[in-house]
Amino acid sequence: MKHGKKYTDSLKLIDANKQYDPAEAISLVKQTGKAKFDETIELSIRLGVDPRHADQQVRGTVVLPHGTGRTVRVLVFAKGDKAEEARAAGADYVGEADLADKIKNENWFEFDVAVATPDMMGVVGKIGRILGPKGLMPNPKAGTVTTDVARAISDIKAGKVEYRVDKTAIAHVPIGKVSFEEDKLTENMVALMTAVIRAKPSTAKGTYVKSLYISSTMGPSIRVNPLKF
Repeated sequence: MKHGKKYTDSLKLIDANKQYDPAEAISLVKQTGKAKFDETIELSIRLGVDPRHADQQVRGTVVLPHGTGRTVRVLVFAKGDKAEEARAAGADYVGEADLADKIKNENWFEFDVAVATPDMMGVVGKIGRILGPKGLMPNPKAGTVTTDVARAISDIKAGKVEYRVDKTAIAHVPIGKVSFEEDKLTENMVALMTAVIRAKPSTAKGTYVKSLYISSTMGPSIRVNPLKF
């Protein structure tokens, strides 16, 4: 695979055989984020679990202390007082079957996160096959099926992120933007890793955090020493 000059130049700054301390890795990832837009910085965490077993699924959420740097559009499935509560809390879209029909019939996805009250899951369930593959299906474990819609919206807007291992036992999670100050990125990284480590399944054996990499949207991966966490 051929890479551009900026990527190749960035690669020269990185020692592929070294596991960098978190602060050093963050300094490097900011240097290698050379795109013309404000790149997202992402952690890729490989865990020593077997996702095929239900008791070794690692999934949860954490509110990053300095947010993700992106504006998140929140859709809420709710009715009555809960719908009014959602609007007051700053939801971008609020509705019931009308929103479900819009998604189904118009292939409309002008939102980033969907929240639903429990009594609306019958409506939401009918479009589960559409929302699920896009990672937009409300889920109690992610805090997006709740009666406290105001709190859910507040957390999401403040920088709440979800971590979840895929079938290869890797979780890919954004922790901010290249424009963030280094100390803020470090604090976001620590908050995420603390949450992931606390979520270790009791059935997981051996090394839990097997490898850890950080990268910007267009930049190369930098290996981080997981023992620092």
